[in-house]
Amino acid sequence: MDVIKEIIDKSAAGALDRGLKALVLSIFASIVCTLFGMLVVLLRYGSEMNIQFGY
Repeated sequence: MDVIKEIIDKSAAGALDRGLKALVLSIFASIVCTLFGMLVVLLRYGSEMNIQFGY
């Protein structure tokens, strides 16, 4: 836990107060969880999906 606290303190969010740090970390965690969920759905149902790339 000390390592995570030190990384946060030395990052750009280190100068923010506790409320804003918590908001930044929660937004980051929600983005990571959303991306992980999308990866799971893609791996599970990817063969059944019609995925097209292009304009």
